[in-house]
Amino acid sequence: MELPTGTIDADLHPIVPGLDALAPYLPPLWRDQIAMRGMEGFDTQSYPPNSPKSVRSDWRPETGVPASTIEQLRSQVLEPWGVARGIVTPLYGVQLVFNEDMGNAFTSALNDWTREKWLDADRRLAGSIILPMFNAEHAVAEIERCAPDPRFVQAMVLVMGETPLGRRHNWPIFEALVKHDLPLAIHAGSTYRNPVTSLGWPSWYAEDYAANQQAFQSMLASLITEGVFVKFPTLKVVLLESGVSWLPAFLWRLTKGWKGVRFEVPWLDRSPIEVVRENIRLSVQPFDAPDDAETVKRLMDHLGSDEMLLWSSDWPHWQFDGRPKLPPGIGPELARKICVENALSTYKRLASETVS
Repeated sequence: MELPTGTIDADLHPIVPGLDALAPYLPPLWRDQIAMRGMEGFDTQSYPPNSPKSVRSDWRPETGVPASTIEQLRSQVLEPWGVARGIVTPLYGVQLVFNEDMGNAFTSALNDWTREKWLDADRRLAGSIILPMFNAEHAVAEIERCAPDPRFVQAMVLVMGETPLGRRHNWPIFEALVKHDLPLAIHAGSTYRNPVTSLGWPSWYAEDYAANQQAFQSMLASLITEGVFVKFPTLKVVLLESGVSWLPAFLWRLTKGWKGVRFEVPWLDRSPIEVVRENIRLSVQPFDAPDDAETVKRLMDHLGSDEMLLWSSDWPHWQFDGRPKLPPGIGPELARKICVENALSTYKRLASETVS
């Protein structure tokens, strides 16, 4: 099935060529620190750069860095697939910096790089405000700094941070997001402050990658039980690269447990299932279900909502070869919901500018 007219890509990942690319956007203090600390070679992505998972083989140039220019994005996704709007979210390791002030400066530079190199280059693109989450004051300040630019349509954090995301010290961040009507995107990945599994550090990247599902479950439980959506009922949270098929079973388990210990969280006056259907959205790459129309239909029935899924290519990561496709069994009406309408209802700023 072809993508519907007006399709919105919720998860594009331009690659930062290296720390030198951010240097022009840094204050003199931190440009000097790069040289004095010998950080010129610092380069980290959330994926191993040379693994097949990180970049689709036909999207790797013969020379140079893949997914690092606007021309690559246009020729590989926007033009051939007829994408009307796309949200760019660079996954560069600014979250790995332990110095809060340095991390804050690098994060701000990354957002300014996104603005100049991508948002200014193509009017179809919108952006994510990457947040420096190890200091709530810094995160709020970055929202306030970037939010006046309407092309920033959400803020983004990695799913594995330093503490569970729903904890009260993060609430000023949620307050700032609601103030500006910005969703919070939570993307697969880790700041590596803690082991990526509850059992400790794994040996292999395959374990690390699979562990993200555990993290999304723990993070979602934190947001719900801490009462984030009670305090901020209009906050939308978008799970990027979380997968989809794990959610119904997890919600059944969480809801059953809540019924037995609900006296502990009296502010949670609705079933977790109801909260998730109202406040949570998920990207469809990777769609981790069998390639079978009947199974997909059953999964959609279990989700109990046709408003929760957003289409994404996950460019340039390898999730599928060839032209984009929707899961089997998705008819034209649901396809338009997933590819267009759900994104417009989630991203208010995007809706005001999108031409379908």
